[in-house]
Amino acid sequence: MAEDTEKKEESLFDAPPIAEQERMCEAILFATAEPLTIKEMEARMPHGCDAAEALVYVRKRYEGRGVNLVKVGDAWAMRTAPDLGFLMQKETVETRKLSRAAVETLAIIAYHQPVTRAEIEEIRGVSVSRGTVDQLLEMEWIRFGRRKMTPGRPVTFVVTQSFLDHFGLESARDLPGLKELRAAGLLENRPAPGAMPQMGEGDSDADEQSSEGQSELFED
Repeated sequence: MAEDTEKKEESLFDAPPIAEQERMCEAILFATAEPLTIKEMEARMPHGCDAAEALVYVRKRYEGRGVNLVKVGDAWAMRTAPDLGFLMQKETVETRKLSRAAVETLAIIAYHQPVTRAEIEEIRGVSVSRGTVDQLLEMEWIRFGRRKMTPGRPVTFVVTQSFLDHFGLESARDLPGLKELRAAGLLENRPAPGAMPQMGEGDSDADEQSSEGQSELFED
């Protein structure tokens, strides 16, 4: 009964006009450094607000401006327009440079996630040091994924939302092609084990069959 009464009381108040909700979302995003999900924004707004609809107006308002509203994974954030990134160079402090081994390891995880250490080593052709993995974990660019349901139940690695945010990606599908990485010298010019296709290449039916059976290989 108490819950019903509370819902009735809440329903007595109409949600603010969409223009006001747009201003609220704008204020929240500018005051927060980390990307926020729709749910997180609505938790800060008055009852009945629709952050998803308000963000449509925010995004349109900032099209072509110095800052843009961008989607990062399942969250949203205000970021400098890509073509003006050079203006921020003096404000950027490079505290730690990734080694070649770390770059290769990160690239493999991004393209083949979820992937185990053994699979990373098979693709690179050399062992992966604990320090390399620890560095990427410390930077919060990768995290542990589900355990693979194979002998020993090895842990897997996947990239994080922080990784996507740093490189301005909405999802891992927005990464450059493997051919581009190899051309840049970031990966050896040899096929990966099992002839894994590049993103966007290969038979779509085969990809669907692979994804359907993949869940059986991992522990929740």
